[in-house]
Amino acid sequence: MKKQEKLFSRKSAPEQSARMVETIYGCKWSLTIYQLLANGINRPGAMVSSVEGLTTKVLNECLRKNMAFGILERVTYSEVPPRVEYKVTQFGTRFVQVLDELEKLQSEINSQ
Repeated sequence: MKKQEKLFSRKSAPEQSARMVETIYGCKWSLTIYQLLANGINRPGAMVSSVEGLTTKVLNECLRKNMAFGILERVTYSEVPPRVEYKVTQFGTRFVQVLDELEKLQSEINSQ
């Protein structure tokens, strides 16, 4: 008897992107930071003063995670005093769109 050839192999979750989504959602401030950046608030001091409960330490930790994944980019200006701003990368824009789609999906689930 001839052995039937398998058409499909086991599909597993995309490891890096799943870890990235989990890490970003795990940081309760990431979505708030994206909202601040979308509204033109891109300097760390302005971010901290715009959001109640956000500390500089937590903000820096969150920004570091986002930069490590390539979602945000740090722009440093050689001025006195030094000025630092953050912006969403091209990849970050796509990533935020995926998060927006997840939010829409959650809304659909909630309305059922």
